[in-house]
Amino acid sequence: MAATEGVLLGMGNPLLDISAVVDDAFLTKYDIKLNNAILAEEKHLPMYDELASKSNVEYIAGGATQNSIRVAQWMLQTPGATSYMGCIGKDKFGEEMKKNAQAAGVTAHYYEDETAPTGTCAVCVVGGERSLIANLSAANCYKSEHLKRPENWALVEKAKYIYIAGFFLTVSPDSIQLVAEHAAANNKVFLMNLSAPFICEFFRDAQEKVLPYADYIFGNETEAKIFAKVRGWETENIEEIALKISQLPLASGKQKRIAVITQGADPVVVAEDGKVKTFPVILLPKEKLVDTNGAGDAFVGGFLSQLVLGKGIEDCVRAGCYAANVIIQRPGCTYPEKPDFN
Repeated sequence: MAATEGVLLGMGNPLLDISAVVDDAFLTKYDIKLNNAILAEEKHLPMYDELASKSNVEYIAGGATQNSIRVAQWMLQTPGATSYMGCIGKDKFGEEMKKNAQAAGVTAHYYEDETAPTGTCAVCVVGGERSLIANLSAANCYKSEHLKRPENWALVEKAKYIYIAGFFLTVSPDSIQLVAEHAAANNKVFLMNLSAPFICEFFRDAQEKVLPYADYIFGNETEAKIFAKVRGWETENIEEIALKISQLPLASGKQKRIAVITQGADPVVVAEDGKVKTFPVILLPKEKLVDTNGAGDAFVGGFLSQLVLGKGIEDCVRAGCYAANVIIQRPGCTYPEKPDFN
């Protein structure tokens, strides 16, 4: 069965990944840690030019939600099955972003900011592991006024599944609230991602406000542990944490929540109806690993591609693992022409 047009909508921070292999000295110089995702501070700004001057630098359309939507679109192979909104600048990078979305088959309605340049994300790769430093720039300028325009709200109306990564909480919590309430009122599926330790720590209030609306919450083990820690749960056991996340209060009109926590090469943990299941991932020999950038996003994209087709959780996780496995064997969140998933 094929996906219907616009069945899946994503909203987030469209960023151009500036990706390069660096060394430990580079990480030390800019005070960054592997497997982390942060927002750029003053001290990080010279890093973007330094990365751009490296011979192995690559420019790849990124941004967590946009990655997931592109991967879901690739898995579905039905043009226009997915749509996306976010803010870019009126510049070369913004044009690249538009071309990329179009080539991917995603219906993208970008809000174009007149003054700020398109956001970028430094991707520093060491031994296949990545560190992300986002300079949001235009992505930070998204306004709910854009969302409310009839041609954009039409994408919300059309969608049956709406996915937003936690990163968007720092940009437009009111936009998230609008679509979350719309989903609850119209019996639609709303999905969120913990996205990064700093979101769980420093944007807890914004996160807390929207989580009751989430039918699905995704995250990785690091984020899950921080999420538990700030709530004083006093456990580092991922299965326990997933269960607790699935049992957090629900907004009215919501039946239940499923928590899905990935753990790199370790099994995926799914908590639903008071029970926990684990699913092994596809193991990859270290020499085949190119970089983990986009792995979590790809997992969500694969998962969503089956969810919107009405498949069960097992198929969703299997598709998520498949997509992540493809992405980690390539630079950034990129994929071959056609998926080989059945």
